[in-house]
Amino acid sequence: METAKYKLSLIMLFFCIASIRADYSSEIYRAYVENKMQNWKLIIDRMGVIKNKNNAQVLELLNYQYGYVAWCIGNKKDDEAEKYLDLAEKNVAFLESQKYCISMVYSYKAAFYGYRIGLHPFIAPFIGQKSSDYAKLAIKIDGKNPFGYIQFGNVQYYMPEIFGGSKNIALKNYLKAKELMEKKADFIEEDWNYLSLLTILAKAYWDLGDLQSAKLYFEKIMIITPEYDWVKKEMYPLLMKSIKK
Repeated sequence: METAKYKLSLIMLFFCIASIRADYSSEIYRAYVENKMQNWKLIIDRMGVIKNKNNAQVLELLNYQYGYVAWCIGNKKDDEAEKYLDLAEKNVAFLESQKYCISMVYSYKAAFYGYRIGLHPFIAPFIGQKSSDYAKLAIKIDGKNPFGYIQFGNVQYYMPEIFGGSKNIALKNYLKAKELMEKKADFIEEDWNYLSLLTILAKAYWDLGDLQSAKLYFEKIMIITPEYDWVKKEMYPLLMKSIKK
């Protein structure tokens, strides 16, 4: 019985993650690598007006909204972030009502609580725990889902130590997510989520003072995607200057 449940879990995970790598995945990947977020936005908008999307299409769109909102927050485009976060949360609510890929849905709920905190830091004491709880729940429902580990890692990474955050615990969760992603080679080929995770790992090692490990991850990224200019022309040279010092 346990073996059957495990196989069913793997099958469901395949369909949930495979839906992310659907019609627009290559375009999104190019937009990510080339930092052409206007192209990313156009894809989201194109997908958003498609009528009668099935659950897999909604989940694919949700992944791209998740990435775009993070970029908006990081680039101080708060109004744009609010707009697309509202749309993303509606898609989360829809998929949750359909009971579709619930581990993935809870992973995004965890992320979106974090985004709300990023936009409005004063609400952190009120909703911060929800982000952690949904990430843990995503992992509990499906321990083979890398997105749950990524979100729990993010919670730990950005939470102040005084409130229980730990970059070391974050790193362990990021590494677990990487391990799970790499078990399915077809999931990581031209996958912006995988490239983003490698970048997160490099930055995490850098922040923890392990500059050699950060260097190895940046070099891995440049081997996979030589045209990823943000790493090649900005992050890697900065790291090398730090190492020389």
